[in-house]
Amino acid sequence: MRIEDYALIGDTQTAGLVGRNGSIDWLCLPRFDSGACFAALLGDRSNGRWKLAPAGEGHRVERRYVPGTLVLETTFHTPEGSVRVTDCMPVRGKAPDVVRVVEGLTGAVPMEMDLVVRFDYGSTVPWVRRIDGTLSIVAGPDALELVAGVPVHGESLSTAADFTVRPGDRVPFVLTWHPSSEPPPVRADPHHAVPDTIAWWQAWSERCSGGGRWHEEVRSSLVTLKALTYAPTGGIVAAPTTSLPEVIGGVRNWDYRFCWLRDATFTLQALLAAGYDGEAVAWRDWLLRAVAGDPSQLQVMYGVAGERRLPELELPWLPGYEGSGPVRIGNGAAVQRQLDVYGEVMDALHQARVAGIAPDSTAWDVQRSLLEWLESGWREPDSGLWEVRGEPRHFVHSKVMCWVAFDRAVRAVEGFGGEGPADRWRACREEVHREVCEQGWDPERRTFTQSYGSKELDASLLMIPMVGFLPTGDARVAGTIDAVRRELSVDGFIERYPTSEGISVDGLPGREGAFLLCTFWLADALALTGRSEEATPIFERLVGLANDVGLLAEEYDPRDGRMLGNFPQAFSHVGLVNTALNLTEATGPTSRRNEL
Repeated sequence: MRIEDYALIGDTQTAGLVGRNGSIDWLCLPRFDSGACFAALLGDRSNGRWKLAPAGEGHRVERRYVPGTLVLETTFHTPEGSVRVTDCMPVRGKAPDVVRVVEGLTGAVPMEMDLVVRFDYGSTVPWVRRIDGTLSIVAGPDALELVAGVPVHGESLSTAADFTVRPGDRVPFVLTWHPSSEPPPVRADPHHAVPDTIAWWQAWSERCSGGGRWHEEVRSSLVTLKALTYAPTGGIVAAPTTSLPEVIGGVRNWDYRFCWLRDATFTLQALLAAGYDGEAVAWRDWLLRAVAGDPSQLQVMYGVAGERRLPELELPWLPGYEGSGPVRIGNGAAVQRQLDVYGEVMDALHQARVAGIAPDSTAWDVQRSLLEWLESGWREPDSGLWEVRGEPRHFVHSKVMCWVAFDRAVRAVEGFGGEGPADRWRACREEVHREVCEQGWDPERRTFTQSYGSKELDASLLMIPMVGFLPTGDARVAGTIDAVRRELSVDGFIERYPTSEGISVDGLPGREGAFLLCTFWLADALALTGRSEEATPIFERLVGLANDVGLLAEEYDPRDGRMLGNFPQAFSHVGLVNTALNLTEATGPTSRRNEL
C-alpha cells in the first residue's frame, strides 16, 4: 500500500497505522519510540500485523474519522453485504489498549482476523497461552493480552478467527500491553471505550478556533498534533514512524519518533493561535527540561521524556518500505551541532512570554546560559537544519537563527525586564547581521544562498523575513523568495535544496520529494510580503494533498503523485495550521513572529 493508504490511531502516548485493508501494520508499545510489535509496514506479514477485514479481496472501502476525533471508521462493501470496523486507542493514561469493533451493516459478511505479533521490530516470536479465556502473548519484557468477542485459534505461529456478522452484530476485540513482569492490567471495556474515546476527542477538538473556511482542516491537523504528543511530558514527536523513505528505493530513511527543538516556535505558534494554551505550556516546559545543562551540549533532538542518547542502528532483518533499506532506529543526527536550535529555543520562549504564558522561574537562567556559549559559538560551522551528513559549513539559515537568539535576548531585556548584558548582545546581533548580508548574499543572482560562498539555494532562506531578519519590503527578501520559487520548485512544490540522481548537497545519492513544510513556508512568505493572492492557491494545493482522512506525510513526489517520508508528519500539520491562520487572520502567526 502507498503511505497515504494508512490512517493514524493513537492515545497521546503512542500510535499505530491502520491500512485501508483493515491491517494495523505499525504499532509501538507502550511509547512512540518503543520496539514495534507490528512492523509489516517495513517488511511483510511475518514481521507482525493485525488484520481484521472481510474474507477475500477487492472490496470497496470508505473510511473516515468520527468528526473531531481520532476514532477511525472503515466501511467495507462486499458482494455479501457491508460491515464497519471501528478502531481506536482509548485515552485513559494507563496501559495502552487497541480496541477494534466489527459492526454488521447489511447482509451476512464473512470476516477474517489474522493476528501476527512479533516483538522488537518484527524479530521476536512470542509465547502464546490461553489463560481464563484471554490470550496471553509474551516475549522478554513485553506482554499483550487479547480478548476477542469470537473464538480464536492458533495457526502457523499466528492467531486467527473466522466469523460472520449480520446487521446489528457487534464483535469487539481488545489488545492490551503490559510489562511481562507485572500482572495484566484492567482492560478497556469495548462497550464503553469507543463512545468514551469519541467524547474525549470531541471535547478537546471543540476548543479549536480560527482557520476560516479551512477550520475543519485546521481542527484535523490539531487532532493529529495532539495524537503525536507524549502526554506524560508534553513532548511532540516529529512522526510516529521510522524509515519511511524520502524516495522509493533510496537511503534517506530516518527515525522520526523523537522531539526536534527546531519545531519549537512553529508548534508553539500553532497551539497558541488555535486556543490550546495548556498544550503550549506543556511543550514549553518539555523544552526547558530538555535543554537544561551545559549549553555546549545542546542537542537538536531528544527522546519523548528528554532522553539524550539516541544511538542509530540498522535492522537488517527488515527489508524496508517497498524494499527501501536500510531500516534505522535511533538517529545519529542527535550528536550534530546545529546552531539554528539556539535561535529556535530563544524565540519559542520569547513567543511564550509575549503570549502571556506564566514565566517559568528557571527559563531566563537557561536562556542566559545558552547565550553565553553562543556569543562565541555562532562563528563555528554546523550541519544545518537539514542535518547534512557531511563536512560542517556556514549555513545562512543557521546564522540567521543565531541573530534571532541575540535579538530575542535584547527584547527580553528591553520589554520584559530581563537582566543581562544587552549592549553585548546588541553588538553580537549586529555582527551576525552584517556577516550574513556580506557573505551569504549573491549579488549577481539577487538572492541569499544556502551557505557562505555557495551557489545552491535552500528553502530555509524563506525564513529571513518571517523571523524579522530583514523587513518584508526589502528587495533582498523579494529576490530570495523569487529565486527559491524559481530554482527549487517542482510542479509548484518546493524542495529543501537541490537534489538529483547524483550526489546531492547533503552528501547522499539520489533525489527526494518536495518538502511540504517548505511549500507552506513559501505561502507564508508570500502572504507576509503582501502577495496573498499568490499564496492562497499554493495553500489550497497543499490541503488537497491530504489523504482521505486528512493526513500529510513529510514530502510529496509530484512526478509520481504520491506521499513520501515518515507519516503523518507533525511539521506538515503545523505548517497547515499556521498558514491557514496567516491567510485568514488580519495578523497571523507569521506576522506576529515577524513583528514581536
